[in-house]
Amino acid sequence: MIQSEFNRPQRLDTIGAGESQVHVAAEPNERSALAERFGLKAIDRLVADYRIRRDAQGIVATGHLSARVIQACVITDDPVPAAIEEDFAIRFLPETQGEGGDDEIELSEDECDIVFYSGGAIDLGEAAAETLALALDPYPRSPAAEAALRDAGVISEEEATRLAEESGPFGGLAGLRGKLGES
Repeated sequence: MIQSEFNRPQRLDTIGAGESQVHVAAEPNERSALAERFGLKAIDRLVADYRIRRDAQGIVATGHLSARVIQACVITDDPVPAAIEEDFAIRFLPETQGEGGDDEIELSEDECDIVFYSGGAIDLGEAAAETLALALDPYPRSPAAEAALRDAGVISEEEATRLAEESGPFGGLAGLRGKLGES
C-alpha cells in the first residue's frame, strides 16, 4: 500500500457482508500536507463517513465527504474559501482484477468510482483525499477577479459575443481596412 498524507487503512479481514460504518477525519498536519499536494492555500476541515460492505466484485464504500478549503483565485491569487459537501460511491477492487486486460468490468451510469488496492487493506484516507480533489472547483475566482480581468483588457464572453454580432462576419476585416487606410 502506498503511504499517503492521509493514511487510514481498513483491513479487509474486518469487512464482512453486513454494512459497517467508519468515520475518518484528517489531522492538522495531514490537512497541511494535502493542501500542498493539491495546490490549496489551506484545508481547514476534512472528514468522511463511510458505509462499507463486501459484494461479489469487491468492497463497496458509500458515504459523505465534508471539507472546508481555501483555494487560490486563478486570476488574483486571492484566497477563495469553499465548502465541499460530496456524496460518493467507491468500489475497491484488487489490483490483479485491473491488470488482466481480458477481464472487463461493466459499469452502469450509477455505478461507483473504481479504486484498485493491493495487500490486505484499503486506504479510506486516500480515497477521501481523491474524492476531495475531484470535488474542487478547477477555476476558483475571487470577487476581485472580474475587475482584474477588465483592468488587463480582457473582455467578458458576453461582450465578445455582442461585438461579434455587431460587426458581422467581416467586422474584423473592416477594422483592419481602416487601420491600413491610415498608413
